[in-house]
Amino acid sequence: MFHDQPTPFLSVDKAVMTANIARMAKFAAARGVSLRPHAKTHKSWDIARLQVQHGAVGLTVATVSEAEAFARGGFSDLLIAYPLWIDEAKAARIVALLSTTTKLAIGVDSTVSATRLGEYLSTAEHADRLRVLVEVDSGHHRSGVTPERAGDVALAAQRAGLVVDGIFTFPGHGYGLSESRERAAQDEVRALAIARDSLLTSGVNCRVVSGGSTPTAALVNPQFSGADPVINELRPGVYVFNDAQQWEIGSCQPAEIALSVVATVVSMRDNRVVVDAGSKVLGADRAAWSTGHGRLLDYPEARIVALSEHHATIEFGGVPAGSEQPLEYGDRLRLVPNHVCNAVNLVDHYFVSSSAPDAPHLEEQWQVHARGANT
Repeated sequence: MFHDQPTPFLSVDKAVMTANIARMAKFAAARGVSLRPHAKTHKSWDIARLQVQHGAVGLTVATVSEAEAFARGGFSDLLIAYPLWIDEAKAARIVALLSTTTKLAIGVDSTVSATRLGEYLSTAEHADRLRVLVEVDSGHHRSGVTPERAGDVALAAQRAGLVVDGIFTFPGHGYGLSESRERAAQDEVRALAIARDSLLTSGVNCRVVSGGSTPTAALVNPQFSGADPVINELRPGVYVFNDAQQWEIGSCQPAEIALSVVATVVSMRDNRVVVDAGSKVLGADRAAWSTGHGRLLDYPEARIVALSEHHATIEFGGVPAGSEQPLEYGDRLRLVPNHVCNAVNLVDHYFVSSSAPDAPHLEEQWQVHARGANT
């Protein structure tokens, strides 16, 4: 698998990734909800096309520049899931986007930002393609209006000449142990139900009720069987690859991890090895509950215990599964980043291979089209 490629590099198992994409698509379809995956995880036209081929109704992005990158790739139904603050320069970029998309939705979470958005964009060319979604705080306490005040924000947007399509939330407090995931999923449904009713009471349309991060998507399942399903759109992102965080909180199994950082053993001492992949390729995220700076696919008991810019120190006292050979200098290891979104944004390309029996020799290089698209 890319034996001549210098390390470190990001390796993607296409068979595992495609299975992840198909599984989430089947999950959403079985429950009659739309799937709008968050493309900030992979930043790739090739992967986004696979998601659309499996039924995604469009893409979620984090920034205007991500929207621009995916619009260049031919994706014409985009949600910028972020409460933008508009100025003349950003308004001009959004107007340009509207000329290349069939639908563009933007998040708002205050009456002030909704009013300003309308001042800049309500009469712009192709403004009929623009929609607004009110962001709701469901417990993560980052951005988002309180559920009870969602109607006020929606009314402000409507009075500013904008079309309100509904609401969305990010249950980010679901990135924790299993109890946190379950509680976050319950908070998510409860908050969205209150916010939806707030819009309807205010006389504002609420066609879209969007939620579902990777940790909570499967856990909102019980609400689909009730009389009031609430959520009708899911926006997970990390599921396409999964990562060490998802592994540790139990929302994926190691066999469902499609992306790893391939690194070479450059130093060894006792039960520790050092590889040539540090924070400049793995990313530096480490949650308080995490057991390390990352994990290893072939060594489940190993942990990355220290991280510098170009090196990772791994504590390991065993051998690979099914092997009786100890590690040696020059061996290549598959490291799983804690937060895959950060790792992706640090590279220009993926090196894609396949573990599928019908494609044992597949080796492709895919571009990270929206790398660095942070504005």
